[in-house]
Amino acid sequence: MDDVDFKRKINIPWLFKMAVRDSRRNRSRLLLFISSIIFGIAALVAIYSFRYNIQNDINSQAATLIGADLAITGNKDPDVQFKALLDSLGDDRSEQRSFASMIYFPKSQGTRLVQVRALEGKFPYYGQLETNPSQAGNTFKMGKYALVDKTLMLQYNAKVNDSIKIGNTTFLIKGVLNNAPGQTGLSAGIAPIVYIPLRYLHETGLVKVGSRVNYSYFFKYNKQTDIDKIVKKINPHLDSADFNYETIETRKENTGRSFADLSRFLSLVGFVALLLGCVGVASAINIYIREKVASIAILRCIGVKASEAFLIYLIQIIGIGLIGSIAGALLGTAVQHLLPLVLKDFLPITISVNISWIAVIQGVILGVIISVLFGLLPLISIRNISPLNTLRLSFEESSISRDPLRWFVYFLVLVFILSFSYMQLGDWTAATVFTIGIMIAFLVLTAIAYLLIRFTRLLIMSSWSYIWRQGFANLYRPNNQTIILTVSIGLSTAFICTLFLIQQLLIGQVTLSASGNQSNMILFDIQTKQEKALADLTRKQGLPILSQVPIITMRLEKVNGKTAADAKKDSTSHISQRAFSYEYRVTYRDTLTASEQITAGKFEGVATTGKDIPVSIEERFAERVKVKVGDHLLFNVQGVMMPAIVSSIRKVNWNKISTNFQIVFPTGVLEDAPQFHILLTHVPSNEVSAQYQRAVVKQFPNVSIIDLGLVLSVLDDLLDKIGYVIKFMSGFSIITGIIVLISSVRISKYQRIQESVLLRTLGASRKQIFAITSLEYLFLGALSALTGIVIAIASSWFLAKYRFNMPYSINFMPVAVLFLIITSLTIIIGLLNSRGILNKPPLEVLRSNA
Repeated sequence: MDDVDFKRKINIPWLFKMAVRDSRRNRSRLLLFISSIIFGIAALVAIYSFRYNIQNDINSQAATLIGADLAITGNKDPDVQFKALLDSLGDDRSEQRSFASMIYFPKSQGTRLVQVRALEGKFPYYGQLETNPSQAGNTFKMGKYALVDKTLMLQYNAKVNDSIKIGNTTFLIKGVLNNAPGQTGLSAGIAPIVYIPLRYLHETGLVKVGSRVNYSYFFKYNKQTDIDKIVKKINPHLDSADFNYETIETRKENTGRSFADLSRFLSLVGFVALLLGCVGVASAINIYIREKVASIAILRCIGVKASEAFLIYLIQIIGIGLIGSIAGALLGTAVQHLLPLVLKDFLPITISVNISWIAVIQGVILGVIISVLFGLLPLISIRNISPLNTLRLSFEESSISRDPLRWFVYFLVLVFILSFSYMQLGDWTAATVFTIGIMIAFLVLTAIAYLLIRFTRLLIMSSWSYIWRQGFANLYRPNNQTIILTVSIGLSTAFICTLFLIQQLLIGQVTLSASGNQSNMILFDIQTKQEKALADLTRKQGLPILSQVPIITMRLEKVNGKTAADAKKDSTSHISQRAFSYEYRVTYRDTLTASEQITAGKFEGVATTGKDIPVSIEERFAERVKVKVGDHLLFNVQGVMMPAIVSSIRKVNWNKISTNFQIVFPTGVLEDAPQFHILLTHVPSNEVSAQYQRAVVKQFPNVSIIDLGLVLSVLDDLLDKIGYVIKFMSGFSIITGIIVLISSVRISKYQRIQESVLLRTLGASRKQIFAITSLEYLFLGALSALTGIVIAIASSWFLAKYRFNMPYSINFMPVAVLFLIITSLTIIIGLLNSRGILNKPPLEVLRSNA
């Protein structure tokens, strides 16, 4: 008979029939399993759809982002030879100069730092300058007119035909600028754009020696032309002249790469939501299979093989997982309509919201894989259920922990998390760190749960009241929920709290205090001959001179005797090529600032004649150019070669708003070099700030001013928008975490029914059972939430120190509120589970669950 059973073929239709029949009485519990993965799949499908749509939109709108077939840009005026090369390109050409400058509104007497773009030609050739009135995008070039960004117009209550003053010249506002090629809402908020005709630029008096001006040249080809071939031909000339190029194809790549980073981040947030759902899947199926031990044992008694019993419940999991994945994909397709609205300020293009069937199929397949993979952990225990379990009171799992197949499933889960993380991050190191972080969090929570079980066994004393003894005993008795709830609640809390703490740290970094004597206004582009007069004006306004810093521009010619060409030829040299092409702005002084700390060598503030100049370099610059203390550098200071030796390496706190530099020279070397200056002062109020800025702009129109109060408001607005995006995406994780919490606690209802009924039968009052249940869930919720918060604090500290490089501090009040919310939610859900038991006679409850 055994041989016949062994050789009997598996009846697939019968297995499906049994799976459907068995699920009829348990569909409400399986719906909890479905809910755990719906929002995770919805998040990923929405993000995948967004990614595919944005890639298609970038391909179709790339020409309007650049506005021309070819753009060539640099930060210096081209020489005669290079200008001849530029004049030979394209069938139509346009020129643009762009720089930061103050503008003055005579009507409102307001001033503001803006991005001035002086334009000549028919640019943009693709797309248009969106203005109001619409023809102003072309007619402003015909006279002394300007296009002013709409945010500026609203801020200063300006209207078309009002005037603005840029440098020494007054322009009539011809139109309101609504949008320009490649412009986003955020960039307009940080640096509003003002267009003027190029032929009036020199009248402003803002372009002088030392002025920071970007030179752009745009080219249009009337016939079909191989732009890549042209670029390949002229690229050596561009390199030698320190100019860069951009084509429609490179803009596609660069924009696609930028949004790939954004989509990776969003995908990772969605993936964490999905991982929380995985915890819900594993916990729901684990408890579900425990309750099915008796049914499976009966099936084994009537001749069903262990493999057939396993397949019956595997079919259930696949079916329910498929339904949940389809529901999640449908929800994600609907949610993708919201993503462009949430991210509109970050997007320079119009994003479509077409249904992406590839994203839908990917989401459904991923949901089924996750259902099976995380459902396998409890499912494989079915193989160990024998007919004898019909007589046993409990199902022992001691043999399961030694099951090699179980460890193989653990391995598959780790491989899945690592592989999927790599797909989102595109970096094996980052994917490995993320996976290890998830493992550590899971292991810590599991270890805490095991310690709680062992500790409560030792802690309970006979002198305690019955309610306290019973409440504690529920944490370690058979069918306890300690491990499942601690892991699911703890992971949900850890992720939610980590997002909150990181956002809090970022906001804290830019919310600088304007109290006391801290500098909150920076004036730059000050010419040497203006330095004393501007300082006198500042003192006359009753404001302090907190710092005056000289700045010199220079380039790096050699690193330990190697030029850019030598480093490029040497395959063993890892010096960044950008280190040679970058124009450095350095200073000289004899002391360190509060934001600097020497990490290697000794700071030398005074130069010694007859030796190489001792310079102090920032540690990231040292890493980029591969140098250490004692190495030699050669700088080109506007045509004068200056040999230097690295005397020290500094760590700089770039997050602190102050005058920080990559390279610091000693005094006694650069005093006679062409330079401009920066002045830092403190203004006590907005009224004083406005009065001071008006006085500076009138007397020194070339001087630009950064009002840190305005910068902080812009940064706060930026962080609010970034925070909104993070909150929107983390909302999927929060919802999933709450569902996992509800499902984990809710499913435990079916484990506690018989115990609660037994207590009712033995005479326990509703009040006593209510108190026992409250204590159990209080311990579970409090410990799980506290452990999750500790993990969040550790992970946010790690990110702050090694990723964001900023000081770490915590406002514990919101964290305490989160702790109370999670704990209270756990207790409330646990008590709601018991409500049905408390309100019905014991016999009725036993019959309904028989």
